[in-house]
Amino acid sequence: MGLWILSDHKLEHVPGTALVLGDEERREEEQEAVGGGRADGLKYDGTGRILLVPQPSDDPNDPLNWPLWKRDLIVCILSLLSVIAATLSPLLAADTVSLAIYFRRTFTDMALLTGYHLLGVGLAGFLFVPSARIWGKRHLYLLGTVILIFSSAWGGGNGKNYASLLWARIFQGIGLAPFEALVNASVGDLYHVHQRGIRMALSNLALFGGAFFTPVLVGKIADTMGYQWTFYFVAIFAGAMLPLVVFFVPETTFRRDQVFDIDTMGNLIKPPARPEANGHQNGVVGDGPGKTEGQADIDSEADTQTTPVKDTWLKSLRPFNGRKTDERYLHLLLRPFPLFFHPGILWACLIQGTLIGWTVMIGVVLAAVFLGPPLWFGEVETGYMYTGAFVGAILGFILCGLLSDWSAKVLTRWNHGVYEPEFRMVLVIPQLILGCAGLYGFGYTAADAVRYGWFWPDFFFALEVMGMVCGAVASALYIVDAHRDMSVEGFTCLLVFKNLFSFGLTFKGYDWLVQGDVKPVFVAISSVQVGVCMLTIPMYIFGKKSRSFFHRHNVFFKITDWVADELHHQSDEGVRQPMSELQKAFTLLAALGALARFESASSPETSYTTITPANTAIDPLPFP
Repeated sequence: MGLWILSDHKLEHVPGTALVLGDEERREEEQEAVGGGRADGLKYDGTGRILLVPQPSDDPNDPLNWPLWKRDLIVCILSLLSVIAATLSPLLAADTVSLAIYFRRTFTDMALLTGYHLLGVGLAGFLFVPSARIWGKRHLYLLGTVILIFSSAWGGGNGKNYASLLWARIFQGIGLAPFEALVNASVGDLYHVHQRGIRMALSNLALFGGAFFTPVLVGKIADTMGYQWTFYFVAIFAGAMLPLVVFFVPETTFRRDQVFDIDTMGNLIKPPARPEANGHQNGVVGDGPGKTEGQADIDSEADTQTTPVKDTWLKSLRPFNGRKTDERYLHLLLRPFPLFFHPGILWACLIQGTLIGWTVMIGVVLAAVFLGPPLWFGEVETGYMYTGAFVGAILGFILCGLLSDWSAKVLTRWNHGVYEPEFRMVLVIPQLILGCAGLYGFGYTAADAVRYGWFWPDFFFALEVMGMVCGAVASALYIVDAHRDMSVEGFTCLLVFKNLFSFGLTFKGYDWLVQGDVKPVFVAISSVQVGVCMLTIPMYIFGKKSRSFFHRHNVFFKITDWVADELHHQSDEGVRQPMSELQKAFTLLAALGALARFESASSPETSYTTITPANTAIDPLPFP
């Protein structure tokens, strides 16, 4: 047991666990482990001191071989679009009261404009992720941008029709889904591990920061120009970004040989005292599914004979450039379903999704809480209340940047050089302190606005958002480090859970406040959040055993793959059955035609007419 994490004795090396060696010893072990697998050995950065993970291939079309400025430009464009897209979720948060009066609807109906939008994000993301796995991400970025443009224009021009605005919000959610689900994955496509930190922070800040800064502007725009212009501005800015996506965001997904996708060195290198763990088990190079030494040598010789040709700029503009995996869409679509019962994935969904849901609930009811005396907030003042949330998001990302890697290094050193993914769960501590304190504090202060005014609710709102960011980063890092083999499916579960949970809260959030008052409701949800955070303790202790068990018994994908195979089989049978009947009919007609020619040929009177073109037109059809 290392640092209260229960050890596992079933596997010699549990996926995710990493042995950290000294710099010089580590480089020697790396070269010894996989250097023989490729003729040129491993590749390092320009300083020669940082190993490139994953290893770039020799193909000039590999995004890892692109100039750094080109990759940074792609991330900047996607981050700017993410800011625009992220504005859509809280777009109506500051206008709840005025829109309820304008459309003559209840507060719940206004909340559902956000709820159904989030439902669209969750369901569309669930459908888009398998498509991205098979055909890449570029076509989804293009599709998402186009949907953002027309749905925002539609929302602004709804003509005071609530149903029309509701459907526009749903399509806005569909347009947001590619950016919420795939931008972080594109960062992984474009950069080595040591380059991802600041870029990942930028992409996440674009999504979260944009979402919380939007109401600050929206309230003033709606008050001076009308709420329709909040939609029109989104359409205008998204339209301005469309040419940049078309011409300067090529496909980031690349089908790279598995031998280049080395993991962290702890996963690649085993202790030198056990020679069978050096990555040469049965002649296999590296860890996990790879190639034998002989196969790698043959492949390296073949690579030297066929030099890949760099694609032209015009070719890079195509929305599709080939399949990225041989797996079927239905298989990939079904795989996230059972993962909600995987302990690690379920923990990540709860840690990230619940606090995001409470944040959405605060946004939905914010205007209603401060609508009456003594504050009498309108849409402008309600929008300004999001200043605290925006500051909280910024401070949360700064805090995570300072704690995440530092805490992991300290705990690894205390654990005698062995890194465990459960060390990422340390970030739940600030989530528990900040997030739960923010929820309790918001409930107490918002319930007594006469005494506390607007500042203290806004302050605790900022604390809650800081905790939310810590939970989001902790869950994302844990999935990547502990379950890399199914990280895409894991992130799909996160996307679906947090949006469906938030959708459910928009149904009941305002009714809870009306029936139970502000303070009891927020005390209840704060206590629930404390319970969710406390689930981290058993997950931390038993996490390694869980990783080992489900690596040895991956029943989740086996079940969904079996279901997908059965559905494909039934579909194929349904197609073949009518075809077989049709073939029988054509065969019978062909046989009758052949019989008629035979009878004609046996008759002297008609024997010469059987070879005319008109008669030869009834030759048997080529069906079995």
